[in-house]
Amino acid sequence: MREKTTNEKAGREKTQVEDIDRSLYDFRNEEKDVYKVEQGLTEEIVEQISREKNDPQWMQLFRLQSLKIYQSMEMPNWGPSIEGLDMEHIVTYVRPKTKMSATWAEVPQDIKDTFERLGIPKAERESLAGVGAQYDSELVYHNVRAEVAAQGVVYTDLESAMHGEYADMIRRHFMHLVKPNDHKFAALHGAVWSGGSFVYVPPGVSVTIPLQSYFRLNAPGAGQFEHTLIIVDEGANLHFIEGCSAPKYNVANLHAGCVELFVGKNAKLRYSTIENWSKNMYNLNTKRAVVEEGGSIEWVSGSFGSHVSYLYPMSILKGRGARMEFTGITFAGKGQNLDTGAKVVHSAPETSSYINTKSISKDGGISTFRSSVTIGSQAAQSRAAVSCQSLMLDDISRSDTIPAMDIRTRDADVGHEAKIGRISDDAVFYLMSRGISEEDARAMIVSGFADNVSKELPLEYAVEMNNLIQLEMKGSIG
Repeated sequence: MREKTTNEKAGREKTQVEDIDRSLYDFRNEEKDVYKVEQGLTEEIVEQISREKNDPQWMQLFRLQSLKIYQSMEMPNWGPSIEGLDMEHIVTYVRPKTKMSATWAEVPQDIKDTFERLGIPKAERESLAGVGAQYDSELVYHNVRAEVAAQGVVYTDLESAMHGEYADMIRRHFMHLVKPNDHKFAALHGAVWSGGSFVYVPPGVSVTIPLQSYFRLNAPGAGQFEHTLIIVDEGANLHFIEGCSAPKYNVANLHAGCVELFVGKNAKLRYSTIENWSKNMYNLNTKRAVVEEGGSIEWVSGSFGSHVSYLYPMSILKGRGARMEFTGITFAGKGQNLDTGAKVVHSAPETSSYINTKSISKDGGISTFRSSVTIGSQAAQSRAAVSCQSLMLDDISRSDTIPAMDIRTRDADVGHEAKIGRISDDAVFYLMSRGISEEDARAMIVSGFADNVSKELPLEYAVEMNNLIQLEMKGSIG
């Protein structure tokens, strides 16, 4: 028997990637020894969550006020249908019977096995400055490298931080960018949020290795409502990575998290996300950043999972010379309706923004790109460019582009480009003439289409994205 080559071994080891939509992310743990509230949403349930979280009084009042706002608002009626989401059957808080630990060995074995299979501890050892791991409604593990903590960088769970020396800072910033009255699911988040991370990078500090949070929803019929609050102070630099997944159930799950990013003067933040939720998930997440003078925010976003998504990270360029760049890839397969894009508001002179997205749809999947660019009257000499490209892999899929631009000054440079197309039969034929199968030829073309986006992703996620595309192409011919 001949010795297997290195490439063959690597291929064999990487067969787990075949299960990106199946067993790698689709495994589930039995619900045992968990605490959960009743289904639905009432004042009693919100108060119960608040007690469980040991909220300070201001947060308890904030939750109840958010609940009243939620009850007074209508469901969104302008995007994909969310009729299949019945809040009366969603459990808003599920807590595993464990406390958060900074030591991996202390995490319960079944939960530890989950994150081991997802590769989180390995990634932390090899390439991350700190990791937070959330399981259902609670963080179960949080740790940051000593050398990073020695720089004064704070990376911890939000609940602990609310009771420590940063309590006032959190109170000043919590849901000030995303207010509960923004939309119904922002109000829902304000009422039942749980988990998430708090990051503070002091002035002038550059965190050279990324921080990462990973959110895993295991419970069927549950919602996850983590809150991420990041403050990058003047002249500081940070790369933050967010990953999400869940097993598939035959009941609806909900993700309505919130991300608030504060980028100080001449500071830089890169925020990378890969969302690979199961296809019974309603992903109604809200993300927003404000950027001060000379600062910059870079969004890198990959949306591959969920049944329905509403996801439009927003940047407010508040100070002179503030910059924003958004790079996104969306893959909508069978049974998916993904409504994604980005928003930017230019509120100061000499600001600049660039939105660059790619979307792929197949097997009847629907991909909608939605963007909003606003340039205020005070934002003279600002520049904005939007580029969106869509690739449909068959004649039953759909792709739409809905750009909006509101320009209030003549002294601005604004551009928009959109392309929607199909895979070229000539290109497929050419590759097949070189001995490549039709299946592999199409997968190569799709990977090439997404290449400039995948280059912006952290390495392990770029590999994951490309293998996901290869997997999704399998069996798609004919």
